[in-house]
Formats: sequence, C-alpha cells, structure tokens
Amino acid sequence: MNLGIGIVLSVMFTSCFEVDDNDQSYEEEISKLNKYITGLEDEGYDVDTTDLGVYYITLEEGTGDYPELGDSVSVSYYGYLIDGSLFDTSKRSETDTTWTFELGNENYISGWNDGLRVIDKDAKVQLMIPSTLAYGPDGYNGIPPNNSLIFVIRMVDIIKE
Repeated sequence: MNLGIGIVLSVMFTSCFEVDDNDQSYEEEISKLNKYITGLEDEGYDVDTTDLGVYYITLEEGTGDYPELGDSVSVSYYGYLIDGSLFDTSKRSETDTTWTFELGNENYISGWNDGLRVIDKDAKVQLMIPSTLAYGPDGYNGIPPNNSLIFVIRMVDIIKE
C-alpha cells in the first residue's frame, strides 16, 4: 500500500506544476488539471474518465462487484490539491483508518459519489475530480475556489443494499 501512495506522491511532486494560488480562475484550474493528467500519462498511467467526468487511474486491481448507489462502502483515503497539499484523510488515528458511508448520499460532492463507483473491493485508485464536480467557484472549508481534488482511495469493503 505504501508503495502505491509513494508512486502517486512522487508523480504529484515531480510534475512541473505551479503551486495553486487561492484566486485561480476555472480556466487556470483546467489547464493545471490537464497538465497533471498529461504528466500521469507520460509516466505510463492509463487515465480513464467516468461518465460525469471524473478522471481516474487504477493503482492496484481489486476483486468482485463494484458498488452501486445505496450500497454502504468502507474506504481509506487521502485527499490532495494538485499542488500536493493534503486537505483530508480517513486516517484519524493508528486504529481509525476507514470511513464507512452510503454511496450516493447527497451530502457528498457528485465527483466523490461518481468516482467511487469505479472501485471494486481491495482496489486502489486515484481520482482526479474537477471543481465542477466538487466545490466549484466557491470553494469549501479551506479548499480554495476552482480547485480540482485528487484522492488516493482503497476500497476496503462494499456492503450491498
């Protein structure tokens, strides 16, 4: 698991990106996101896209069925901005490392609910969520406006509805 996170972090920090400023436009965000994705492709990653427009790469294959809206999922994750700033994690302590919730809950950003549907049990995926599927031009709770979100997620469990 640490190897996969290390690979993703090395790609994030070795890519040629400027540090996000707090007042970037949507056009600047998309330019940075496109450069980030191109950097992943240049490193040999196969970048896919969901129907809604969440970009993702599979870091480790999983097994079994994929979750559907209404299923309960348990995940471990780290959330970053494109500049590498950590803004959230499921790791609250050494023993509390997962978060369980119902997929499709309207309290979560649409990119999160959409992106998790491409992760089967035990898989590890990196999601790249444009701000239009996250917090948009307003930002939220320390996340600046017009910022794409990067999540490294492991699907720990899926409990069918």
